[in-house]
Amino acid sequence: MADTNGKKSEITLKPAPEYITIDPNAKPGPKNGHYSELDPVFASFKDATDAAIAQVWQCPDWTTFRQAWRLPGPLPEGCPQEGKDAISTYEYVTVRDGAKVEIKIMKSPNVQKDATLILRTHGGGWAVGWHGTEEGENLTAAAHPEVVLVSVDYRMAPEYPFPYPVNDSFDVLLWCKENASKLGVNPERIILLGGSAGAGLSAVLALKARDEGVTGIIAQMLDYPVTCHPSFFPKDKYELNSYVQNHDATIVDAVKMEFFWDLYQKPAQPDPYHSPLLAKSLKGLPPAFIQVAGADPLRDEAIAYAEALQEAGVPVELHVYKGLPHFFSNGFPMIPQGIEYLKRQDEYMMKAIK
Repeated sequence: MADTNGKKSEITLKPAPEYITIDPNAKPGPKNGHYSELDPVFASFKDATDAAIAQVWQCPDWTTFRQAWRLPGPLPEGCPQEGKDAISTYEYVTVRDGAKVEIKIMKSPNVQKDATLILRTHGGGWAVGWHGTEEGENLTAAAHPEVVLVSVDYRMAPEYPFPYPVNDSFDVLLWCKENASKLGVNPERIILLGGSAGAGLSAVLALKARDEGVTGIIAQMLDYPVTCHPSFFPKDKYELNSYVQNHDATIVDAVKMEFFWDLYQKPAQPDPYHSPLLAKSLKGLPPAFIQVAGADPLRDEAIAYAEALQEAGVPVELHVYKGLPHFFSNGFPMIPQGIEYLKRQDEYMMKAIK
């Protein structure tokens, strides 16, 4: 891909997926395949969405590409207002290699003492995104007096590939526990919240916390989670067909997801700290709330992770939204399934807190 001056773009996609084979005769998976049937409301503006996303991928360099992903999206109807319902401050946390990682602290002006900490790891393929990526969700959570939300601006690929995002986020988790009184939170009441690659990070933080004896995580809330590199899908155990079925999906397709994976770790090596579905054991992890888009390449690995957690005895609440693309709740929070998605997220969070 080249920009208008003929210079090769820094944002270059492969012509076809490398880690999966697109079979035009492949049948939908017998269990999950029906979830790809397009939602009729979304279908009415799918073409316009595809065109807008295509423009983003024409950006010639990382600066403009990242800026494009920072453009504000629509907020849910009745969303709390920043500066009124949720007050924000910023701080820097020194992580293990001496770098300083920015955090955004959001809380109600009427926040209660010993609030529950919600640690947000944003989505964006470990390469784009920021504190505002899931702005509506963050404001909704932070407006509750029972909550203090901390968003992590972890360092990103390609400059900082795996394991930097994991380590930055984990070090912020430890900092939050050590500075609980300063934040006004209970260090033994923490909810991990993430979307897409950020949901994968949240799942990994739960796993790493268990492995290292870090206590206090009462729930993991995973939206469209990335749970396994496609090269290592355990197809003998789970239905993993959505990369093929949804290879040309809106927002994120198979080639684009492989683009992000290649930035994060290439050559890829199996590791549960980037692919938690590969963990030898998921026993002892906190309860999980998982929401999945039906027309998303990541659909089946998210469902597989829910099944793997359940097999390990972890309580799981799973919701699949038929016919909608990756990250739809942030792009289209006003459609009926988007409203239901955000309602369920808020209800689960408050149930976990109380």
